[in-house]
Amino acid sequence: MSPPQTPEITDRLTAVLAPSVEALGLDLEAVDLTRAGKRSVLRVAVDRDGGVDMDQIAEATRAVSAVLDDTDAMGQQPYTLEVSSPGVDRPLTLPRHWRRNAGRLVKVSFATGDPVTGRIASADDDGATLEVDGTEVRVDFAEVTKAKVQIEFKPAKRDERED
Repeated sequence: MSPPQTPEITDRLTAVLAPSVEALGLDLEAVDLTRAGKRSVLRVAVDRDGGVDMDQIAEATRAVSAVLDDTDAMGQQPYTLEVSSPGVDRPLTLPRHWRRNAGRLVKVSFATGDPVTGRIASADDDGATLEVDGTEVRVDFAEVTKAKVQIEFKPAKRDERED
């Protein structure tokens, strides 16, 4: 019988997996365990400054798999392991998320006041500076309730489009 899917299990998996991921110079961004029929799916997201490439994802997959094989972290339940980088739809919750997305357009919501959309100019441990309509706006992380990168599609230049 598989254990129930609880935050305690996710926290335990995070604690078990983080050292092997960090030893590779990566940050463990998320651990998600869900049921998929008779198996579980363990999704692990890793990242680092400058992003991760496929070789680093493969290396992290081997490291995570080795830890899971050497411990009873998953018990006897069958599971599928998926290791990836976080998607662009991941909320910005830590200062490093803001720093890694410098130059990108973000929408920021606050507990009070209207949301703001701007481009991240810089970030530190306490907040970020956004460029909003040509003006720099300071955003303190303590006031942010939600922040997400906005997907931008650049229109093709006139000479690249078919007429």
